[in-house]
Amino acid sequence: MAAKDAVYTHGHHESVLRSHRWRTVENSAAYLLPHLRPGTSLLDVGCGPGTITAELAGRIAPGVATAVEVTEEALALARAEAERRGQSNIEFFVADVHALEFPDDTFDVVHAHQVLQHVGDPVQALREMRRVCRPGGIVAVRDSDYAAFAWFPRLPALEEWMALYQRIARANGGEPDAGRRLLSWARAAGFADVSATSSTWCFATPEDRAWWGGMWAERILKSDMARQALEAGAATEDDLRRVSDGWREWAAEPDGWLSLLHGELICRA
Repeated sequence: MAAKDAVYTHGHHESVLRSHRWRTVENSAAYLLPHLRPGTSLLDVGCGPGTITAELAGRIAPGVATAVEVTEEALALARAEAERRGQSNIEFFVADVHALEFPDDTFDVVHAHQVLQHVGDPVQALREMRRVCRPGGIVAVRDSDYAAFAWFPRLPALEEWMALYQRIARANGGEPDAGRRLLSWARAAGFADVSATSSTWCFATPEDRAWWGGMWAERILKSDMARQALEAGAATEDDLRRVSDGWREWAAEPDGWLSLLHGELICRA
């Protein structure tokens, strides 16, 4: 598999979009907020369904946010979100982060949320993000670190889920434990001024458990990951149902708790 030909593990099933549309600037890009100003030009790489993009655009208005995705189908999700919100200061382009079709020194801020874990060459992606960022500007990235996820109770089905996700993501050319590698990737890409932090999503209330557990209970059966696991012989339909039941069991646990770790970087171009 060529570096830039990594396959996106999750796909765009409704169960996946449900979790992606939950993301906001506050719960997913708070580390970037102190660096945003009205009039800033911003590139959002891998914008997904556009909830973060639209909120970033609101923060930088009258500056313009440029949203990119790898396919027109994926980009259409962000277009629809911007239209729904009446957010007019967003431009949309299909682009590959390994070879962005923008001139050098174009943007004040280049942002990517949960992107580098899915690309074939994260160092090259960061080089491109640095290239299109103006001198003195900011490249900001945040990615999950699956191996650092923690939950209670330690249900066997969720251990099975983790092992399966790691296998499928790596077979697709990605790096599921990207969070801990961001700093090393940024230095390899040529950044010298880098601030590294981390943050978590925590799901521990009955409502949060029902939402997250129910989402993954459906996702493990119907998303692209489920199809990939079956086609690769990494799991059977019975295996996927067992994992799905495990997520529902966890969601019903009155003491259920889940914390998802994310690495974050602010890099000065």
